[in-house]
Amino acid sequence: MFEIVKSGGWLMIPIILCSITAVGICIERFWALRSDKLAPKDLVAQVWVWIKSNQLDARRIRELRDSSPLGEILAVGLMNSKHGRAIMKESIEEVAHHAIHEMERYLNVLGTIAAITPLLGLLGTVIGMIRVFTAIVVEGSGNSAILAGGISEALITTASGLTVAIPALFFHRFFVRRIEEISVDMEQEVIKLVDALHGERDVDVSGAA
Repeated sequence: MFEIVKSGGWLMIPIILCSITAVGICIERFWALRSDKLAPKDLVAQVWVWIKSNQLDARRIRELRDSSPLGEILAVGLMNSKHGRAIMKESIEEVAHHAIHEMERYLNVLGTIAAITPLLGLLGTVIGMIRVFTAIVVEGSGNSAILAGGISEALITTASGLTVAIPALFFHRFFVRRIEEISVDMEQEVIKLVDALHGERDVDVSGAA
């Protein structure tokens, strides 16, 4: 493996660093983007139980706010519910925007890695081919070792860049899709509570509207 990396030239260093960064981001995002952590099921139903039993006090709201991003959104909505539906929804949207921004953390970096690693591989290809043609000009086409070294550098960097870029692009799209799904689930739960508080529909304690 070391010989392959060495044969690829100095451009293998940023490609390897990109691969390590991409793996770290994927592991962190898999852990962070868990549905049960971001939007626990039946949380709205639990809040509704507190409201119906007059147990929703400042302590409960603090606990709700600290429990999860969905809990934070619901807590802000509850604190502004007395100002009317429009103000409640506006305050919820502000907090939800921040929550989505947090869920998208590091995804720009992952997308950048997916975009630049093929370019790094292409740069390695160009450098390798320059070395080949320079060797041909200086020593002629009879020195097969130099020619093979240049071609090897060109192919190894290209393959390495694509090997990093393809999984990075896949997981970038995967995490973007997961964030969209979680955002939709959170929106449905929040709307359910807003409508229930303003008398448009009831919320069952089982979590079904």
